[in-house]
Amino acid sequence: MEEMSISEVAGKAGLRASTIRYYEQIRLMQPAQRAGGKRRYDSTVLYRLAVIQRARHLGFSLEEIRQLFFGFRPAMKASMRWRSLSRQKLAELEELAETIRTMRKLLRRLITNCHCESLDQCGKGMFARGRAAPGAAPKRLWRTRGRR
Repeated sequence: MEEMSISEVAGKAGLRASTIRYYEQIRLMQPAQRAGGKRRYDSTVLYRLAVIQRARHLGFSLEEIRQLFFGFRPAMKASMRWRSLSRQKLAELEELAETIRTMRKLLRRLITNCHCESLDQCGKGMFARGRAAPGAAPKRLWRTRGRR
């Protein structure tokens, strides 16, 4: 089996070598074998990196990707792992879409309803109404679940 340096792997995967080292550091990938003090990889590392990149493009966090690899029974098929995590991600996206709809509505209302001369005047009106903006936005607008 052909062995590759980290720069060769990075080039073939379209990543920076520092990204590969980081994935090793956070244990998304097994540490590379070493030869003469240098990292050496076999071609299967490209498959792992392809899965990681696909998951990142689909919006999965590094913690969710870790769950994909290590958060299930070892015998569980990859398709079942993807289904489980994808259902969770779709629910999260639906919640985010609802938040975006609410934010758009509030911003349009703000554009139409704010006639204040100064920000202090705006703040006084908001404080008096007990809300952050016309229409009372939800307290928490979005989640920050382990994003990197």
